[in-house]
Amino acid sequence: MVALRPLLSSLAFAALARAGVTVYNQVGQAVIATGTNTAAVAGSTLAAYDTLVLNPPPLPNPLPATSFFQQLAQNAKDVPGLSIPLNGNFYGFSIEMSVVTQVIGLNGSYIHPEFLNLMSVVAARTGSVYIRIGGNTQEEATWVESLDDGKAIEKNKVNTNNPTQTPALLYTSEILHMLSNISALVPVKWYLGVPMNDTSQLRLQIAQYGQQILGDNLLGLQVGNEPDLYARHQHRPSTYGPYDFFGEFGDVVKAMKAQNLGTDTKLIGPSLATGDWTPQMMWETNFHTTYHDNLYALTMEHYPDDNCAAFYSGFGEPKDPQVEFANYLNHNMGVNTVAQYLGSTALAQQVGKPFIMFETNSASCGGYAGISTSFGATLWALDYGLTMAASNFSHALLHVGGQNVYYNPFTAIPTNESAYHDWTVGPIFYSVLAVGETLGTTGTAQIIDLWPNSKSIYTPGYAIYEKGQLARMALFNYMTDPTGAAAYTISVAIGGGTTGQPAGTPATLRVKYLKADSVGTKYNITWGGQTMGGMKAADGRIKGEEALETITCNTDNTCNIRVPAPGFALVYFSDGARIESAPDTAATFATSAVTKYKNTATIDEAVLATSNGNKGMSGMYGSTSFGSNDAPRAVAGAGALALAAAGAVVLRAFL
Repeated sequence: MVALRPLLSSLAFAALARAGVTVYNQVGQAVIATGTNTAAVAGSTLAAYDTLVLNPPPLPNPLPATSFFQQLAQNAKDVPGLSIPLNGNFYGFSIEMSVVTQVIGLNGSYIHPEFLNLMSVVAARTGSVYIRIGGNTQEEATWVESLDDGKAIEKNKVNTNNPTQTPALLYTSEILHMLSNISALVPVKWYLGVPMNDTSQLRLQIAQYGQQILGDNLLGLQVGNEPDLYARHQHRPSTYGPYDFFGEFGDVVKAMKAQNLGTDTKLIGPSLATGDWTPQMMWETNFHTTYHDNLYALTMEHYPDDNCAAFYSGFGEPKDPQVEFANYLNHNMGVNTVAQYLGSTALAQQVGKPFIMFETNSASCGGYAGISTSFGATLWALDYGLTMAASNFSHALLHVGGQNVYYNPFTAIPTNESAYHDWTVGPIFYSVLAVGETLGTTGTAQIIDLWPNSKSIYTPGYAIYEKGQLARMALFNYMTDPTGAAAYTISVAIGGGTTGQPAGTPATLRVKYLKADSVGTKYNITWGGQTMGGMKAADGRIKGEEALETITCNTDNTCNIRVPAPGFALVYFSDGARIESAPDTAATFATSAVTKYKNTATIDEAVLATSNGNKGMSGMYGSTSFGSNDAPRAVAGAGALALAAAGAVVLRAFL
């Protein structure tokens, strides 16, 4: 059973399954800061609202062929190298524990409707959404009975003896009630993190109450976040190695069994950053076989690049985003990132466990200005996701930080602005939608990297088989050319054409396009003619009418598909393939209550600078969660921001 905390009373959650609901929250809410001066946040000073637009790199010379042929088999059994069966919920989200109240809601009684809308849009395409709450800030998190004003989380004093200066978090069961209430409205399931800073006195309340409150909506518990960086960051002795973590993982298993928590079969690891240790070093401990019965999944965390020099000393000169941009605009970026895990995905299959990229995004230390906020990042994340899928990853989680990172799939409004501004949906959120529709919801999708067009890295493509039959094709064009000369046309034949096999090419095809004018574009992005909105212009709902193109195929059993420069095309080979991939109608949530937004307490923008993902930080003595070493803060909760008209009601059904 899942323990549901009523939002006011036991409102009819069952009636909300696909019904419309109204969500009350405090629009323009204030956040109370402790120990800092108050200051207004100027949106343009925060990374999430950075206005830098990069120029697309020059067209490759020589230009890849702009007209080429691709033969496809109709039956999956004729295609060697297909992936394991996959579902459209392949991409989920990793939310740093310290920013949960910014991104999700204040507590079990206040949930951001924009967040619910975003998850509903994803779930309409994927069936469900997997979200991890954790990261570096999970490692010192401590459960307490209650916090002032009904807060779910509060940052404790920074330990200045801690080289990364990651603050300890205090949290209450309120955060788990909030997650449970979200799962009652939208099909979201959760991963949580177990604190590992003191293995002599393990704090397992997150496991105990997580199981009690979330029930079946608790997928797994992460034990150890990037343990291969523990020694470097002086969280463990310099001699700390894979066998030491192996032993500590076992200590957690024993403690959970001793306390009869019922969670010792839901553990996740080893979650290496692939920094100081390789995956093989961990497998040599027999981690995967010794703890086989305790493991829900095998996990790793990795970013393909870092932008740490822009924020920390010891990394040399900061990188120029314009120079780095080209690295993200070809197929090799994803292929090279995934290559080091191919042995691990094979091992995961051998032991019958999912293999998850538990935390990733464009670049650690918050991403790059102009890159992480571009349509180029949309194409990169989409291609990277499909490369992981074709390489037998089961899932991947895109990391979400605060307002002071570039790579967010979505960013909540700055909570101390003096007027109401909506959320900002980042370019890679479109990647999540497109991956979901590419793989569909049957759980039978198998994908293969075709390397078409003489293996051009600028025009990658994939074939997707569903229920053993060719269903869809995914085609990319990384080039930008306003003249249209770099757009390409691929001629596709299915079980026929030049091979002499029986013709299987349909009479017509449907195609859905992901488009923007340039890889540098930030917000003018459309997926099938629909958009999430621009900077501070999103409420989490996708807008516009969906538009697909119909292509009439040729009498020689070929079909010509044009892919713009830049762009992505999802090709449907049958009505069934389209229906199995088509989004359902998303439940929507609206806000109907506001609080006073003038003359309220505010928070210094530096305190909002919270993210994660700093990898490879040799010689760095800053925070692994960028900005998290600032002063403690308190987030106003039900008591401080009571709604006079609505009481404590958060959700109610409407007709």
